[in-house]
Amino acid sequence: MEEKYVCLTCGKTFYSGQGIILTVADRKLYFHSKACAYKFLKEVILNADKDCISSTVKDVYKKYEDLAKKREENAKKKI
Repeated sequence: MEEKYVCLTCGKTFYSGQGIILTVADRKLYFHSKACAYKFLKEVILNADKDCISSTVKDVYKKYEDLAKKREENAKKKI
């Protein structure tokens, strides 16, 4: 029998293989959809201590900014 989970945000039931399951700080977080995961994580970020997460935000932002530059370079025509 499939394992059953309950969405942390809305309470909807979903089964293994569906939804989003994240492990953060040794705690499993269950979401039935990306919208519920987004709603929860947005609230976490907005309520987090800015000094605590600012360096992480900068590092991740830089990573994706670099990836965007690489995609742009790869998209240029090479003659």
